[in-house]
Amino acid sequence: IMGPGMASPVYKLTFLGGNTRDIDEGVNRIDRILEKKPVPEPVHPQVPAAYDVEFRHVSFSYENTEQGTRTEALRDVSFIAPQGKITALVGPSGSGKSTVANLIPRFWDVEQGKICIGGADIRQIPTAKLMDMVSFVFQDTFLFYDTLYENIAVGSPDATKEKVIAAAKAAQCHDFIERLPQGYETRIGDKGVFLSGGEAQRICVARAILKNAPILVLDEATAFADPENEHKMQMALQSLIKDKTVIVIAHRLSSIISAHQIVVMKEGSIVQCGRHEQLSVTEGVYKNMWDAYTSAYHWTLNKN
Repeated sequence: IMGPGMASPVYKLTFLGGNTRDIDEGVNRIDRILEKKPVPEPVHPQVPAAYDVEFRHVSFSYENTEQGTRTEALRDVSFIAPQGKITALVGPSGSGKSTVANLIPRFWDVEQGKICIGGADIRQIPTAKLMDMVSFVFQDTFLFYDTLYENIAVGSPDATKEKVIAAAKAAQCHDFIERLPQGYETRIGDKGVFLSGGEAQRICVARAILKNAPILVLDEATAFADPENEHKMQMALQSLIKDKTVIVIAHRLSSIISAHQIVVMKEGSIVQCGRHEQLSVTEGVYKNMWDAYTSAYHWTLNKN
């Protein structure tokens, strides 16, 4: 709570249940978050003229505050995601794919090397401008306790109602919204109204379509779509990715076989890079993953 004349905010927290140790740990975690310094704004800001994304010898480690140690996540990573093309990131769990995605909007600063957009170091791009340039669609969707209309419109608060509905139609979610009790004014969570995983993802796609940012990061955006809805999700994504710099974190390999380039990661490093046609017949991590993926189609249940 910030009162008149206060030099610093005062926080009033109410805990329901839980033991003293849990409460103390919760307060300590909040304190550590509040003590974090924001990333510095550039002294001489730059605005990129293009939207290709380039990693130049990037290394990064996560800080383990409680242990006072660091865990290496990326080591000397270099690649270019060209503007207007689809770049897919694949690799085993923990290989660094999500870290790459989270560093693009500068959620953290790199320790070594640099990330550039259109040749400009992202540390020299004003934060507000950088956020305007990047859209995310994660497999773990986040919807606000608000109307479906507002959940989409947050992608572009100044958008007209016509544009919000057009984005919903492009994301293949207009029809199911219209069937809800109050249509676009239906509030998530009210009167037992909840969305399936695939429906929630399409709302997030509509939000990204409305924002229309030139750089798009997709973290397996069809992860929760059932076979019936996956085609609708693919149609929605086609509307979203047109003419954009697209970086896809892929778990379902069939979704990225047409990518312009596939960057294969393992233990924080890039171990292969190329097209599906080349990588799927070359001995290495990608071929092993592809062989395991395709062999799953031949699994059968034992009837005995």
